[in-house]
Amino acid sequence: MEGAKIAELKARLREYLRRVRRGHSLTVLDREIPIARIVPYVADDATLGIRRPSPGIGKIHQVRLPPRLKTKVDIVDLLMEERQPER
Repeated sequence: MEGAKIAELKARLREYLRRVRRGHSLTVLDREIPIARIVPYVADDATLGIRRPSPGIGKIHQVRLPPRLKTKVDIVDLLMEERQPER
């Protein structure tokens, strides 16, 4: 994997894109800090499909829920506090 600073990438974009087209990946750096990665495009031939449940699997209401969390914090209160607009 190769890295290029933003200014260098802007100046030599075609060259870097040619390398990506050939299968190499490129890390974009902002003052030596990685901020993005450019990777070759791969067409996704797989389509989304719906699978039927395996035989013997019960109805949705028969699925067992996980055990309750053992915490003294009220999660609903936390959610409500987070969703309140700043006052």
